[in-house]
Amino acid sequence: MTPDEFRQAGAEVVEWIARYMEQAGDYPVLSTVDPGEVRANLPPSPPRWPEPFADVLADMDRVVMPGITHWQSPDFFAFFPANASGPSILGELLSAGLGVQGMLWATSPACTELETHVLDWMVELCGLPDRFGSDGAGGGVIQDSASSALLVALLAARERAGGAAVLGRLRAYTSSHAHSSVEKGARIAGLSAEQLTMVGVGPDYAMDATALGMVMDADRAAGLIPFFVAATAGTTSSNAFDPVADIAAVAATHGAWVHVDGAMSGSAAVAPEFRFVNDGLDRVDSYCFNPHKWLFTNFDCDCFFVADRQALIDALSILPEYLRNRATESGAVIDYRDWQIPLGRRFRALKLWFVLRHYGVEGLRHHVREHVALSQEFAGWVEASPQFVLAAPTPLNLVSFRHRGGDAVNEAIRDRLNESGELYLTHTVLDGHVTLRMSIGALATQREHVERAWRRIEVVARSLAGSDPTL
Repeated sequence: MTPDEFRQAGAEVVEWIARYMEQAGDYPVLSTVDPGEVRANLPPSPPRWPEPFADVLADMDRVVMPGITHWQSPDFFAFFPANASGPSILGELLSAGLGVQGMLWATSPACTELETHVLDWMVELCGLPDRFGSDGAGGGVIQDSASSALLVALLAARERAGGAAVLGRLRAYTSSHAHSSVEKGARIAGLSAEQLTMVGVGPDYAMDATALGMVMDADRAAGLIPFFVAATAGTTSSNAFDPVADIAAVAATHGAWVHVDGAMSGSAAVAPEFRFVNDGLDRVDSYCFNPHKWLFTNFDCDCFFVADRQALIDALSILPEYLRNRATESGAVIDYRDWQIPLGRRFRALKLWFVLRHYGVEGLRHHVREHVALSQEFAGWVEASPQFVLAAPTPLNLVSFRHRGGDAVNEAIRDRLNESGELYLTHTVLDGHVTLRMSIGALATQREHVERAWRRIEVVARSLAGSDPTL
C-alpha cells in the first residue's frame, strides 16, 4: 500500500468510524449471532491474490458488525464501561503508524519519557500520594490491564519476601469479592490454591480487616510467611471499597506487600469530591486503575503505580547482551521492559495524552460527575419502586439491585431485556441472590438513555408479574 493509497483508504476508515460513532446507539446492544455464524461467513482459506480494500471494508459491515456487542452504545450498562473516545482513537492510530517498540528508553526516548510524564500527570490529576511520582523512589507505568498490574505486583512481593527459596511457605490474601485476576495471578506466580486465602466480607461486601489480621497472625504462628494482600477500591460485583488503611496497618505488622486495584472506580478521583476512592493509598506498595474503563481511553490502558520501583525492577529485570546500551548502563533512564511481563511494549501513552489534552481536567470531571449523578438518580428510582430493592450501597456509578420476586425473576428480567436489544445488563450474586447491575459510564450515555432503560425494566418486570400471579 503506497502512501497515496493509504491516504485514500485511511480516509475511508476514518469516515467508517465516524459514522459508527453516530450510529452506535441504533444497533441492538448485544450481538444476536449464533455460535459459529461469523466464521461461517468467512472463506475457509486465506486469499491467494490481493483483494481491493473496498471489499475488505465492505466485509466489516457484512461479516464483522453482526457479531459485535456494542460497548460504545449509550444503552450499554453491562460489566464496566470500555470507552473509545475520538482523541483516544486518533492517539492509537498515531501509535500504530509510528510502529514504536518501546522496550527500552534507547528504542524511542519519547515513548518512555512521555509515558513517565503522563503518569506523573495522573498522580496530580487524581490526587494520588506523592510517593507514586517518578521524582522519588516510586513511579508509574502503563500496563495492558489490571490483571497484569496485579501479577507484576505479586511477583515483586514474592521476590521481596525471599523468592523461590521460601515459595512453599508464602501466603497471599484477598477478599472473597475480589476480581478473578487475583486468583489467576497467584496461579501464574506459582502459588497453590491453599496459598491464597479468600478473606470474608462485612455487610457492605468490603473485606473484613479484623478477619484478615486473624488469619495472617495464624499463618505466621504456623511458620508461614504472609507476604501479599490484594485489596479493591470498587469491586466488580457491588462497587464495595475495602478498608485500605486498616488493611495496610494489618499487613505492615507482617511486612506484607499491599496492592490495591482501583479498576473502574479509581477514575472518579479526577473529581475532588470523590477522592474517598484514594483512602489509604499513602500506605500501600502498589496501586492501579483503568482509564480504559471510565476515562475515555480505549483499551488497553491501565495506570500502575509503585512506591518503590526498585522492588519491581529487581523482580523482573533480565539484561541479555543484545539489550545493553549506553543509556541503560548510565542509570539515567527508565527502561519499562523491567516493569512488565513482556519485553516489547506499545506506545500506549499517546492515546492517554491525547485524551488529557482534549478534555482537560474540567472536561473529565464533568463527565464523571454526570455519570455519578445519573446513577444516584437511578438508585433513587429503585428505592421508590415497590417491585425492586437496592442490593448494595451506590457510592459512585454502579447500581446493584434486584426484583423482590427472587432469582428466577431477576434472571428472566435480565434475559428479556438483553434479548430485546434495547439495552444490556449483567448480573452478579450477592448474599446468594441473583442481583442485577446497572453500570453507567459510557461516554454517549445521557439522562434520556437511563430513563428509557428504567422504564423498560419496569415494563418487563410488570409483564413477568402479569404472567405469574405469585409475583
